[in-house]
Parts: sequence; structure tokens; C-alpha cells
Amino acid sequence: MEHAELQRRLDTVWRMESPRLVARLARMLGDLDSAEELAQDALVAALEHWPRHGVPDNPAAWLMTTAQRRAIDRLRQRRLHVQAELTDELQEPTMGADAREYLDDFGDDLLRLVFVACHPVLPAEARVALTLRLLCGLSTAEIARAYLQPEATIAQRIVRAKRLLAERQVPFEVPRRQDLQPRLQSVLEVVYLVFNEGYAASSGEDWMRPALCEEALRLVRILNGLLPSTVAVLGLLALMELQASRLRARTAADGAPVLLPAQDRSRWDWLQIARGLQALDAAEALGGAEDAYVLQAGIAACHARARRAEQTDWQRIAELYTRLGQVTPSPVIELNRAVAIAQARGAEAAWPLVEALSGDARLKGYAPLAAVRGDLLDKLGRAAEARVAFELAAELSGNAREREVLLSRAAAV
Repeated sequence: MEHAELQRRLDTVWRMESPRLVARLARMLGDLDSAEELAQDALVAALEHWPRHGVPDNPAAWLMTTAQRRAIDRLRQRRLHVQAELTDELQEPTMGADAREYLDDFGDDLLRLVFVACHPVLPAEARVALTLRLLCGLSTAEIARAYLQPEATIAQRIVRAKRLLAERQVPFEVPRRQDLQPRLQSVLEVVYLVFNEGYAASSGEDWMRPALCEEALRLVRILNGLLPSTVAVLGLLALMELQASRLRARTAADGAPVLLPAQDRSRWDWLQIARGLQALDAAEALGGAEDAYVLQAGIAACHARARRAEQTDWQRIAELYTRLGQVTPSPVIELNRAVAIAQARGAEAAWPLVEALSGDARLKGYAPLAAVRGDLLDKLGRAAEARVAFELAAELSGNAREREVLLSRAAAV
């Protein structure tokens, strides 16, 4: 096999299997640093062994076996256990007196790793970096490129995150049932942060970073497999599937943004829309109609069901934003509700809501607020004020492509 083909195949296997590999090693060793180190050792061993002996029939199993043997050697070197205790270490951990308190009856290592990487003791940016490293198999350099950060900055975040987990003695386990919901919320927040950065990049030259969307989707699909019939997971899966279905239509051939009303809906992924709607139906059938992610998925579904922009049910979208604002009060949700009201009932109905939000300190410096003001002022015939608002929005935006769109709107009015 050619070296380039071998490298490509190994890269694919690594991206798919490294999370499970690290998860198993971390449970054995109780140490994320050592787990990553030995996983990388197994990768190096494959690079040395496979060119001479051929790719094994089951590459993932080969990597796992190699890594586990090295973990056993590491445990012996540490002299942490006598041989009998070592045997116990490699068995599934006991669940305690009442196993029903635990969700992971089968002790799933990957699920444990998800909850460790997204632990609330870590700052949000550290959770994101650690999740992309451990659960998506991205290198530090890949994460740095995705977030337009120096590689050293990302490396420091990951190192500090691991150190903090060790200092706080965060257990490598799935939370007990009574602790599951708040911890799961942290996990879902991280996954959605990754997706949103891919869907609408906060900075840089590109309008989107589809690779981040793909990684986030892969994570939420894994979560859905590990936590079946969980409303919030189904809701986020539905939301992300529906939003991701529009990715191909969100940019022109030259990379310029194409906003929702102007998108060629024949370029939407209708199979992905069907999957999203199916997940939404499942979440609602489980009684999750008032879950925040389910409500957001319902809004995305209103767009997905409209084959033409003018068929969009904006009144329904406004109602869903009202309910969402009651579940998770936020000025950003109120701003989105105002946009829906403007579409459903006209700019005059929405303007007082937007003006009220203009005085909210939490939205100070928020580019979308200035952009919405510009759009409404334009529709109200106040061209000079609209131009100023669009120029302000462009100034506040950190994304070059978004700035181009906003300056174009300013020039047009």
C-alpha cells in the first residue's frame, strides 16, 4: 500500500476511533494526559508496523489492543497495584450499592469522557477546546485554525483544563441521575457552541466553517445513541440537522454569504431535513414541546417546511420565540422574536420592541441588534438612519464576509 494511502486510511481510523481509545485508557489510568500519550503511542506503533505487515483486518481493534497493553505496562511501572489488584483495575468498575442511581448500566467509557471534557468546572472556551481534542480527534493546530487562535493559546487552554480537572479530582464517570440534567446541559451547550461557530463564524475571512458543523453533528449523533429517548438531546439533534441542511445554500460560488430569503432551496439537503423533522417529532412525542432546544428546532422546522421563502409561517415562528423567551429569558431571543413579528405583521409592529432592546446593556456592541435596526429603519423609509445603523453593525462585526454584506446594505439605502 502506498504511504499516502496508508496515511489517509490511518487518519480516518484515528479520527473515528481516537475518542473511544482515549476514553478507555482514561478509565484504566484515571489520567487524561497519560491516556492521550498512550493513544498517540499506539498511533506511532501503527505507522511503524502497518507498512511492513499490512493493515490489520480490524484497525480499530489493533489500536485498542496495542494501547491497552501499554496501559497495563504503565500501571505495572507505577507499582500502583499488585497483580490481583491490576486484574480488578481492568474490569468494569462497580456501580456501588444501588446501580439504579447510575445511567450508564454498562459503564460506557465514551459517555464518561463526554461528561469529563464538558465539566462545568472548566471555562466555556476550555470545554470547547478539550471536547474538540478528545472527542473529535482534532489536533491542537486544527483547533487553532478553526477558531483563528494561536496554536500556543489553544495548547495552554487544553493543558490548563486537564490540570483543573485533576486538581478538582473530577471523577471519570457519568453523573448520578439526580446530577445528570445540569451536567447534560453543559455538554449540550458545548456541542452547540461548536456548531454555531461553524455555522456563522464569529471572526475571520470565512462566513462559515463547515468542518466544525460536521464535528458537532457527529458528537450529537453519538450522544443520541448513548442517551436514547432524551428530550434535550433529540431537540438539539433536530435543530442541528435542520440548520445544517442549509449549509450548501448559504454561500455563493465566490464564498459570499447568501441570506435565508435569497437561498436556492433546491440546494437544501432534504434528506437531512427529514432526519431533523423525525428527531423533532420524537422529542415532542416524549413530552418535550417546551424544551429550549425543541422550541428552537420547531423554529428551524418552520423554515424547512417552506419550499419558498414567502411560504414561511412567520406568525408561528413569533409564537415559538415567545414560548422560548418564557423558558430561557434572553434579550437575543427577544430580538429574534421582533424580527419574526416584523416579517409577520410589518416593521411598525416590531420597531417599539427593537427600540426597547436598544437600551439593554447586555446587547451593547451586539452587531445583530444594529443590523436589525438598520433593516427596520429601511422598511420604515428612514434611509439615512438605516445607513448609519448598517455601518455601525459592520463596525461591530468580527467576520469579514458579514461586514461586506452589511456595508453593501448601507450603500444600498
